[in-house]
Amino acid sequence: MRLKPLALLALGLVFHVLAGASGLQVAPTSLTLEAKQNADGLWLSNTGDGPISAQVRVYRWTQQNGEDQEVPTREVLVSPPMIQLAAADRQLIRVIRTGPPPADAEAAYRVVIDELPLPDSGPKKGVQFVLRYSVPVFMGPVADSPPQLSWKVRQNGQQAVLEVSNTGGTHAQVADLSFSDSRGKRTPVHPGLLGYVLPGAQMRWAVKPPPATFTSGGTLDTLINGSATQQNIPPIEPAR
Repeated sequence: MRLKPLALLALGLVFHVLAGASGLQVAPTSLTLEAKQNADGLWLSNTGDGPISAQVRVYRWTQQNGEDQEVPTREVLVSPPMIQLAAADRQLIRVIRTGPPPADAEAAYRVVIDELPLPDSGPKKGVQFVLRYSVPVFMGPVADSPPQLSWKVRQNGQQAVLEVSNTGGTHAQVADLSFSDSRGKRTPVHPGLLGYVLPGAQMRWAVKPPPATFTSGGTLDTLINGSATQQNIPPIEPAR
């Protein structure tokens, strides 16, 4: 299964609309299992006023040619894979690694939770949003290998494209970017979560500032896995 990056990153992607009111919630919004852990859990809760049914599946998550890829897997299992929740109820979903931990580089997965339409039981009030949640799950490697990132901006037509490569052994979550040029002029690049760069992968994102913003290079302030960092950005590469 191949999904667009924005769809993968959205934790509340609406894909169908029915009559009624939905209250499906998922916590936490991501999981990391250390090498010594075989399992962890996600809590699904129903904050609505009616019952909810949901299906839970797991996909292996990789990145190729600057895009996210997902394929079904049994390297990680979830239990139970189908749930029903009464109003104000909650259920623990166990996330279980079936094999040994990775040796050198983290393995990434997506636990996808689809709320299922309930059988029609008569007229309902309002609008029900039937949700899909896509939760990042990371299996930590035996070796301690933090992300190692390299950054550049290139021009693609009239668009500036940020390219980030990760030669480290664990993922980098990239968020809250702003750019300062060589004269100290500061330009917001992207508020909030931009995306992830998995180990051994390169990701590309079109950004809003025009290419001229990055002509002389500068510094990029960003959050990497929640920690503030500053990255040197060379002058923008011309269009190919």
